Amino acid sequence: MWDATWESIFQAREWGQYPGEDVVRFIARNYYGVPNRAAVKVLEVGSGVGANLWFLAREGFSFSGIEGSPTAVARTVARLDREVPGWKGNGSEVRVGDCLSLPYANDSFDAVLDIGAISCNSFEDSQRIYAELLRVAKPGGMLFSRVVAGGSWGDGTGVPAGRRAFVNCTEGTVAGMGLIRFTDERDVDDLLGSWKRMAIERSIWTEGDRNHEVRQLNIFASKS
Repeated sequence: MWDATWESIFQAREWGQYPGEDVVRFIARNYYGVPNRAAVKVLEVGSGVGANLWFLAREGFSFSGIEGSPTAVARTVARLDREVPGWKGNGSEVRVGDCLSLPYANDSFDAVLDIGAISCNSFEDSQRIYAELLRVAKPGGMLFSRVVAGGSWGDGTGVPAGRRAFVNCTEGTVAGMGLIRFTDERDVDDLLGSWKRMAIERSIWTEGDRNHEVRQLNIFASKS
């Protein structure tokens, strides 16, 4: 279930203007060689203020973005209109919605992206979201999911809220961001369900003069 905390966060903060290197690498490795990029359809759940959608638009891909925050969606559309004129011409769109019930037909997308959004859901809801992403992915479609990893700074702080989840962590880069679920590598297959896991990569950096570790998992999977 979408956490309304994020509407307040997007109203208060200016951030997320540019895509992460991992997103650029995933798209480049898998889809830069396609002759007609507009024929490649990408879905991002929890698209925030649209950094990844902006990148996809500039690179000529078709996309759909779904985000629970009306403020974030409005900022995304305004930026796309301003910086990538004609971005809607290939059927691309951004809308307010819920990842747990995607408004798309089965077998619609070549790739699906989750850049931190699923980590803001309980374990059970996360399983449902991955199942929804599987439903709307085309056969052979790919998933890239970046999640907050177990042991990351802030893990175990805040109010317990189910399996490896805490509300309003009191420390770390996720402090005060509502519900955050920390993913253990051993839980990945249980989360993915019928997705075919291809690889898991770790990303670790330090904060506070190396006193704290921030950990992420990059999960790659395909729809068999």
